[in-house]
Amino acid sequence: MFYGDLHFIDILLFAGVAAFLFYRLRNVLGKRTGFENKKNHNNIEVLPKEEKNTKEDIELDKNFEELQTAYKHIPGFDHYIFLQGAKNAFETIVGMFNSNNKSGLKKLVNKNVYKNFCDAIDSKDQNTSPKEILSLNIESIKKVWLEGSKIFVTVLYTSKQIDPNGENEITKKDMWTFEKNISTSDPSWMLSAT
Repeated sequence: MFYGDLHFIDILLFAGVAAFLFYRLRNVLGKRTGFENKKNHNNIEVLPKEEKNTKEDIELDKNFEELQTAYKHIPGFDHYIFLQGAKNAFETIVGMFNSNNKSGLKKLVNKNVYKNFCDAIDSKDQNTSPKEILSLNIESIKKVWLEGSKIFVTVLYTSKQIDPNGENEITKKDMWTFEKNISTSDPSWMLSAT
């Protein structure tokens, strides 16, 4: 009989500890009912999430001021995303050119650039090793303009490149122009001039 009473006392003791912990946690954490004022416990008002910048209040670095035109004509344009995409496009297209990947290039460039790249691939010396990109920066946006339903952006790149054997490091400047049809919702840009 005494042994059974011991279990009952243990249960009561654990229930008391659990009730005490629940009470303390509720006091520390509080309870959420869903109807609270938008203020925290220190009476600091919680502000709504900041809305994305509108085209009127975007301040661009002087090297990228030309992109204001893109903000005016492309809904949801974001120059950070565009610049990162332009860097990725440069590395991807140069990589495909170096590996003679004509079918990959066809999807990323317009017909004239594609023809020029194919001619260059066909005529290049197969014994010459292509250079590897060590670093790549977008120095500036040189020009942004509209022609009909298309917008064009000319990007000035600076890259450091080196032979695969680690010799002959060079610094190159390249000017590439990308185009996009602004009359469609397609977000894709295509290389239209080098």
